[in-house]
Amino acid sequence: MLMKTDDLGIPRFTNQNLMDMIYRGHASKCHIVLCEGSDDIDKFNIAMHEQGLPELTKYVPINVSQKEFDSVCQNKWLMPDAYKLNESHLWRKIARMADNANEFNRLKEEFYAFRDHGLTDLLNYMFYLVDFMRENDIVWGVGRGSSVASFVLYKISIHKIDSLKYNLDWREFLRD
Repeated sequence: MLMKTDDLGIPRFTNQNLMDMIYRGHASKCHIVLCEGSDDIDKFNIAMHEQGLPELTKYVPINVSQKEFDSVCQNKWLMPDAYKLNESHLWRKIARMADNANEFNRLKEEFYAFRDHGLTDLLNYMFYLVDFMRENDIVWGVGRGSSVASFVLYKISIHKIDSLKYNLDWREFLRD
């Protein structure tokens, strides 16, 4: 399914893209994408509003610099609220992934480093991303670059390299 993007990389779906999503069984996800405005979209949104159902979000071009746009995107994580855990809930979720004391200690050490770098929202998003990819049968790679040094990311399933097994230093990933 090809979609258009603007100069900032914001994707927007055409009516055909939306129809493809519906025919492929993803109608429930249509309301989370940006779509090009059209009479059809307006009619659809009126019907959804009348039924108390989620409306489609129209793409509206914005006039900002790439730097301003990136700053906004990095401060507003676009994921369902169920994934936006506070630090203590996120830590409990991660701690439950440990199979032994050695894994627990590594997860704890890395989690505190993520927290100290202000990256707990990133970890929340990683949980969402993996769940989204699994639900939609999206294949992702084994791992790439310094991220494979992170045991937390391994346990979340972002990559498939067990950094404890290979004695990789997680500081390679979160270095200042």
